Parts: sequence; C-alpha cells; structure tokens
Amino acid sequence: MTAQSNNKLASQVCEACHVDAPKVSDEELKELIGLIPDWVPQVRDNVMMLEREYKFKNYKLSWAFANKVSELAESEFHHPSILLEWGKVTVTWWTHSIGGLHKNDFICAAKTDQLGD
Repeated sequence: MTAQSNNKLASQVCEACHVDAPKVSDEELKELIGLIPDWVPQVRDNVMMLEREYKFKNYKLSWAFANKVSELAESEFHHPSILLEWGKVTVTWWTHSIGGLHKNDFICAAKTDQLGD
C-alpha cells in the first residue's frame, strides 16, 4: 500500500448515511479494500465489517490510540467497535443503519491508519 492511496480515502469526509443508503457492491469492495490492505472484511451475524488489529508495546500506548480513534469517531459522527487490550487495539468499522459496509467505513479505516503513524 502506498501512503498516497490511503490518503485518497483519508482526505474524504463521511457523508450522512441513512437506512436506505446503498451498501458497497462487491466491485467497490475490491477497489476500496485495495486502498487499505491491512484491513480485513469480516462477516458477523450476517453483517459485513472491516477489522484491523493494532499492536503496541504496553497498555498505556494502546489506551492512547483507542482514545484517538474515539475522537476520530466523534469528529466524523461515525462510531466503530473498539476493543482495548494490553498491547493491542482492535477496531471494527461498519455502518449500523444499513447493516453492512458503506464508503464511510473505508474512509474512517484510512483515517484510523493515519492515527497510528
């Protein structure tokens, strides 16, 4: 992955998403995941999600990163699942209102990657 391709997503802003907003198509999924290759599409309870695990040297660094992700979520008004553990934070993005992936999830995943830099 190049920083430039990640920046293509990270420079965008989440749009308001409604219940009738379209989920990403299979073709869009392939294109967008290519821009954030460290993220893994997961299906849980029939809902497609994006997930990535970030590793840290200790709990305090993990906690600081989780706080940054929380601040990002509030600024974008799009909220992930954040699992904070010793030396590890797992972030999972999906759009609750549509029960799957929207372009917003990819934008926020790219922005999350920038927090770890």
